[in-house]
Amino acid sequence: MMTGGCPGVCLASVDKEVIANLHAALSRLCVEIKSMSGDVDPLDESVSLCLKLTAECFRAHRNACVQCTPNQCSLRNLGSIKVSFEILDKLLTLTSGGSNVVYDAIRCGIQFLGNIAVGNQLCKDDIWKLGFPHIFWNMLELPDEKAVSYTCMVLHTCLDDHKTEKLAQDAQQLKVSLKIMDLCKTLPDVDWTVLIATQHFLKSTEIISKMFTEMTNEERLTLLELILAHLGVGEEEKDSLIPLSLAEFLASFFTDRCRAVLTLTSQSSADDQAAVVIIRLLDILCEMTSDRKKFMALQDHPDLLSSTVAQDFSLKRPGDEDAQPALSFKAHLIRLIGNLCYGHSVNQDKVRELDGIALILDNCSIDSNNPFISQWAVFAIRNVLEHNPENQKLIQELRSQGVGDDTMLREMGFRVEERDGSLLLRPLKKDP
Repeated sequence: MMTGGCPGVCLASVDKEVIANLHAALSRLCVEIKSMSGDVDPLDESVSLCLKLTAECFRAHRNACVQCTPNQCSLRNLGSIKVSFEILDKLLTLTSGGSNVVYDAIRCGIQFLGNIAVGNQLCKDDIWKLGFPHIFWNMLELPDEKAVSYTCMVLHTCLDDHKTEKLAQDAQQLKVSLKIMDLCKTLPDVDWTVLIATQHFLKSTEIISKMFTEMTNEERLTLLELILAHLGVGEEEKDSLIPLSLAEFLASFFTDRCRAVLTLTSQSSADDQAAVVIIRLLDILCEMTSDRKKFMALQDHPDLLSSTVAQDFSLKRPGDEDAQPALSFKAHLIRLIGNLCYGHSVNQDKVRELDGIALILDNCSIDSNNPFISQWAVFAIRNVLEHNPENQKLIQELRSQGVGDDTMLREMGFRVEERDGSLLLRPLKKDP
């Protein structure tokens, strides 16, 4: 809540006549402000006085609504919410001059809307009906961080599951949602944007899927970072968990896009960002499939395992021999394969049928671009072989073909020596 000079005070004792006079004053100011021309000079004395009175009137409204349902209802019944939006709509056309007195009135007006909405569903619904999406969009576009922050506070207060679901059904409403996600990146200190994204958007697969389709790759990364940061949130509270349906949507996006993105021949920054989106998606899928209690259905997701095994395990593009694979990309692919095969015989068999076992074994070596890849490979092999006689038989039939490429080990000062069927690690300085 935005409480001004009287935080936490309930003004229930205010006489209804006083409330009526307060509303009447705001209504008269509304008439004066609406009569102003678009090129009004905020430095004009009469204009400045009107704007200052409007700000003070909004402050009185704001403070009267603090934790006080009777005052909220009285002001609502008088029509103060409607008058406030009429004033704000006009003030938004007077901000080009950047006058502090204009922004002061706008901030106080938005704060009033925030305070009258708290704990009052009827006020929330009125605010939503009168201001969303167009006026809220214009307020979010203001070059004033405080006004934008207060606007996000009002949106967060008014949003509920029903309103969130409807955001995906209209282009203009979706536009506001995308703007809020953009503010998560451009104004990281505005906590209300993150609260809206995490407490409302992430619970709705429909809104996330619609936004994800409309977003640029840079915007997608912002959203994916929020998802990754909140995967472990709400261990005891079911309502705060990211829904399985959202996890399934992300898995589908990964399977649809990963092969095309990771074999791009272009060297453009847009292609690089597209690849980074897939890499971040891979990180998220690894985290999700590590928690089988919440996301075990991902093990049965069509084509997720096949798409993962089918990768060439490199982000190198054709004709670019100097390009380096993305850090940990191969390791995370192997980790995902291991997760999908844990206690899942169908996926274990699928890995064998796709020649995935040899692929995993080929990546048991040290790789500076993929920390812990050998450990993830051992983990994956363990999960692929567990209680699966066919896969175990395939491993038993493998034959040693000598020492593989130990170039990286030699660069680290070691060499591999084969002796009596075993491999020994030796320092190079002991060579004869």
